[in-house]
Amino acid sequence: MNHARHSVAREMRLVTLVLVTLVLSWANWSSADGLPDPGMDIVPGRTALVVTDPQNDFLSPKGVTWGVVGKNVERNGTVANLDALFAAAKRVDMPVFVSPHYYYPHDHRWKMEGALEALMHSLGMFDRQDALSLEGFEGSGADWLPRYKKYINDGQTVVTSPHKVYGPESNDLVLQLRKAGIDKVVLAGMSANLCTESHMRELMEQGFEVMVVPDATAAAQLPDWDGFAAATTNFRMIANHVAPTKDAVNAISAAHARAHSVVSSSGASDLASH
Repeated sequence: MNHARHSVAREMRLVTLVLVTLVLSWANWSSADGLPDPGMDIVPGRTALVVTDPQNDFLSPKGVTWGVVGKNVERNGTVANLDALFAAAKRVDMPVFVSPHYYYPHDHRWKMEGALEALMHSLGMFDRQDALSLEGFEGSGADWLPRYKKYINDGQTVVTSPHKVYGPESNDLVLQLRKAGIDKVVLAGMSANLCTESHMRELMEQGFEVMVVPDATAAAQLPDWDGFAAATTNFRMIANHVAPTKDAVNAISAAHARAHSVVSSSGASDLASH
């Protein structure tokens, strides 16, 4: 009997020790909001900036969605923050991928649509004349916001085939990233709870590490629906890390400075050895 009691006591102490260890580990790993923050290290050569839909229909006051996204775009500073991310990536030769949204005449013949697909089609959002023609494209709602053209049209940015609903399952983004040796993504763009969130989800499912930059996104906000609040909840719960633009820009710069320092030190050591 005594042996049994001692055995039970030992097991209880072991269970208590394990629970205490888990609680302490959780406390050390979780952030102020109670969720873990695994983080994402930016590694030059393996990390890319991915931007969804940096187009006029979302980001210009003349765009067809400005009436529902404009206030959130302005509040977040989305236009300037996307510019800052593009500029930071280009300064250090970080690969940049743009996943655009285009609709052609044949897309308007779909037999079924979700709620916002139907709305986008009714507004003529992202419309182009033809998949093989740029007639009428310049300055249209489907065109890039003018301030981003110097980054996107530089001959280095990869513009993927268009996604058709929200996620990259229908385009070649994942293939292009894999072929470029990319396994980490800094993600931003429009619209937060639609294309940006859908890209985050699929990239996570595909095994990429994803850092989302919420203030370089925005979403529709209506009296009964807040797309940005929905997106930021899911960004935090799903992505490896969430960071404001300032922190993301600093992380990009710091990562490449470290890599340059390592290369320089290695070169100096090689010279010294000879």
